[in-house]
Amino acid sequence: MRKRPTVASGAPDQARSPDREFDLVLFGATGFTGGLTAEYLAAHAPRGCRWALAGRDRTRLAAVRERLTAIDPACADVPLLPADATDQDSLRELARRTRVAITTVGPYVVHGEPLVAACAEAGTDYVDLTGEPEFIDRMFTAYHEAAVASGARIVHACGFDSVPHDLGAYYTVGLLPSDTPIRLDGYVRAKGTVSGGTLASALMAFARRRQTADAARARRGLERRLAGPTERRVRTPLGRLRRIRAAGAWAVPLPTVDPVIVGRSARALDRYGPDFRYRHAAAVRWLPVALAAPAAAAVLFVLAQVGPIRRALSNLRRPGTGPDARTRERSWFTVRFVGEGGGRRVVTEVSGGDPGYGETAKMLAESALCLAFDPLPRTSGQVTTAVAMGDALLARLRAADITFHTLEP
Repeated sequence: MRKRPTVASGAPDQARSPDREFDLVLFGATGFTGGLTAEYLAAHAPRGCRWALAGRDRTRLAAVRERLTAIDPACADVPLLPADATDQDSLRELARRTRVAITTVGPYVVHGEPLVAACAEAGTDYVDLTGEPEFIDRMFTAYHEAAVASGARIVHACGFDSVPHDLGAYYTVGLLPSDTPIRLDGYVRAKGTVSGGTLASALMAFARRRQTADAARARRGLERRLAGPTERRVRTPLGRLRRIRAAGAWAVPLPTVDPVIVGRSARALDRYGPDFRYRHAAAVRWLPVALAAPAAAAVLFVLAQVGPIRRALSNLRRPGTGPDARTRERSWFTVRFVGEGGGRRVVTEVSGGDPGYGETAKMLAESALCLAFDPLPRTSGQVTTAVAMGDALLARLRAADITFHTLEP
């Protein structure tokens, strides 16, 4: 376990806010990933960090707190706050009392909006684990301008969706000239288990394709109005099935939220060059598997359109459940990036342990700690991890044993 720093009382951006009782509040600690996030904070939050657990069931929260005392006896004093996703007043109170709100309560398109609204109103920083494009786009359209006005930083996708991809792209383009077109490809390999919450979110996203398209369209209209004319170009095409020598595998296009997040970072930061293109794919060694994967996804998509079948699939792994510690210890991920620009070619890799749970909890907790305590660029509104935290979060994750390294300079 790495040594815990002590909270400093330094510059105004990092000092304790006198009008806020807590530095961090975790909403959803009684869930599977929320519990892992609480355990990570118990082990790694800096000495002097003021944090609390929030939820609707005090008895279950108290059981989580009791478990945390085995990690750090001081956790016996962690406060328990009442909060319910269906009670807007309780979430407004939560947002008013903390500098950063962390939520693992999903599916976010069902349960997430009230806390985003409360944080945007109160000027409270917010992080979550969502990989749901519809939710992210709806929150931008509804609350981005309010968050800009209040100073809140709304940062979605702070787990495996999409930190390794967003910060991996950020790290890679930093090795290339920023005044030339950049072409970047990301190739994902992973071994892990899907939780009940992740499965429920994926099935709901499949079932809500029309709502997802409508939310994306509304967002594009607002972005055009807010951004105005620009000469920079950013593209994230889906790509096609292809052989990739750099990864020694077949590239299967991944239509996830990850390339969308990378593209948003690229639009906001000049380091991605005047013309940036990113493609995102799974790296699959065997061609039959590469051919079968899109077919399986298509079948799941069709089945998710039928309510009874969707509910039956959701019941295969109930929300709040997940793999045991031994299974998580055997899980891993790598994301390899191949970037070209200005006559240079670089190959980098991001790697870590269990992507869906252990490392996701780590990324979420470190994102919240970064917002609370690190010197960061001044941003507000809905922003990505690369835009809001960039080098500071990169340094935190490296210190937490998530690897970012260059394979070919």
